Amino acid sequence: MTPLIAIAAEAADQKSAEVTDWAGRIGWVVGLLLFIAFVYWLMRQGWKWRGSLQSDLPELPTAPQTAGAAKLTLSGRYHGSTTAGQWLDRIVAHGLGTRSRVELTLTDAGLAVVRPGANDFFVPAEALREARLDKGIAGKVLAEGGLLIVTWAHGDKVLDSGFRSDRAAEHTAWVEAINSMNPVSTTEGIAR
Repeated sequence: MTPLIAIAAEAADQKSAEVTDWAGRIGWVVGLLLFIAFVYWLMRQGWKWRGSLQSDLPELPTAPQTAGAAKLTLSGRYHGSTTAGQWLDRIVAHGLGTRSRVELTLTDAGLAVVRPGANDFFVPAEALREARLDKGIAGKVLAEGGLLIVTWAHGDKVLDSGFRSDRAAEHTAWVEAINSMNPVSTTEGIAR
């Protein structure tokens, strides 16, 4: 018998061991699923805790019945709000931490933010501080200038809200229009 045939015959005789420890495997799978559920529960509790810490934030204003003619409109995504200048300090109170689709409308009265499936809000013109292009906000990082950041005052806090248009070329027009509404533009955010 040649060595090649002997090796083939020996390989044919070998069989893999049968799996007989189903209880151990099921135990590991159940344990892993419980661990994942526990981590999810901890994340949810952290989100609720952050919301309770931010409970001093007043209710979001709603759009007036007569806001005036639209200067600009934008369809895209709302990526969240943070404390101005602190791009990782997400604001979750009143649904500001919920990502969603968005329809923005800029009028002389202010900025209407319509979010299907989330809380709509309105930023009065006197609360708008500035707009800029940036690369990130809590939970979302894009290429440089890929995100429209609108800085606005709400109660005693100054917030940055991040938006991304379906047509990113519109961002520059938004920055110019919002900054022209407030001639004394202050840079609330920090460069990264």
